[in-house]
Amino acid sequence: MKKIITTTKAPAPIGPYNQAVLSGNTLYTSGQIALDPNTGELILDSIEIETKQVMENMKEVLAAAKMTFENVVKTSIFISDMNQFADINKVYGSYFNEETAPARETVEVANLPKFVNVEISMIAIK
Repeated sequence: MKKIITTTKAPAPIGPYNQAVLSGNTLYTSGQIALDPNTGELILDSIEIETKQVMENMKEVLAAAKMTFENVVKTSIFISDMNQFADINKVYGSYFNEETAPARETVEVANLPKFVNVEISMIAIK
């Protein structure tokens, strides 16, 4: 059985999907981009600020499922420019304990929704 997870503290979906789906003890999140959930505006001042907004959005989705970054077992990071990887990784890494950090892949792609620079999705387990 699946339970739909939603929160107004993260951007609302802009298509036929949900912020996250809980199946048993496993949470599957949709990708988050740097949309301000209050204004709907993109936060693109710098790659560090953009990544921080993505991670803050994800933090709220996890919280809506009564989870934290400690529950995350897998992340997928999609970026438009691999040259920005180090800056993205620095911000991303600040949300995890390095000893218990999740598995991850980082993939450079041609384009992302709304032509942002980074999108991150996660899988977490209670």
